[in-house]
Amino acid sequence: MNAEFRTAELLASQRVRAEGRLTIVQAEGRTRLAELYQEGAAKIRLPRHDGDGIEAVLINTAGGLTGGDRLAWRIGVGENAALTLSTQACEKIYRSAGGAAQVSTAVSVGSGGWLAWLPQETILFNRAALDRTLDIELGHGAEALLVEPVLIGRTAHGETVTRAHLADRWRVRQGGRLVHAEALRLGPDVSRRLAAGAGTNGARALATVMLAGPRGEGLLKEARTIVGDEGGASFWRVAETGKLLARIVSEDGYALRRRLVPLISLLSGQAALPKSWSL
Repeated sequence: MNAEFRTAELLASQRVRAEGRLTIVQAEGRTRLAELYQEGAAKIRLPRHDGDGIEAVLINTAGGLTGGDRLAWRIGVGENAALTLSTQACEKIYRSAGGAAQVSTAVSVGSGGWLAWLPQETILFNRAALDRTLDIELGHGAEALLVEPVLIGRTAHGETVTRAHLADRWRVRQGGRLVHAEALRLGPDVSRRLAAGAGTNGARALATVMLAGPRGEGLLKEARTIVGDEGGASFWRVAETGKLLARIVSEDGYALRRRLVPLISLLSGQAALPKSWSL
């Protein structure tokens, strides 16, 4: 066995192959756990939660992702059940020696259910590569709050990101009908793209926030106040589904959180943030 072959075999054996599955249901007036499955580096913890529903924390015990890693989350929320999902820490995407890390999340929410998808920031390091998908299926009368914050390096650590790749695709359906679709593609010349006025005008922290449900229309004015000038928010309807969509850009992660935290609290009905979040 030559050295090149041994090196390739070692690299292949170190790739993350992980899947986590969680299903909750409403039974006897309470939201209860129905399924919990963990494979590889994907772990799910259910901390004590004082409010209604269940709070779950998604954990990647590998400590980050790089090219060739595969991580999948499969989540089910039963009729009239409520689930808040977050992550234990920021997901770090490290320099890739070849290929992109792939993360896929699929969530189904039954009629009258509630989902809050609140992962902490994804951090892209120099020459990182990430392909990510988020697929949400909502039943009749179900609502969802979706948040995805991204940091292009960490300003406080003096990190510079000149080249990287990010492909982020969302698909949201309600009653089988597509009500929201978007695809963000960033790279490979990240520094040039961000510096452009049509990009982020140099900002290195960005977030997309969406509330699917009828409450968004009445919250739009306050949401725009929180977002401020470095971003925007709009509300419109697709068939009977209301959508409040906000984009935020900031100079760093701390400035981004200072607006994300009150915005999430507003859109979630003033509910407390997951314990893993802080300013």
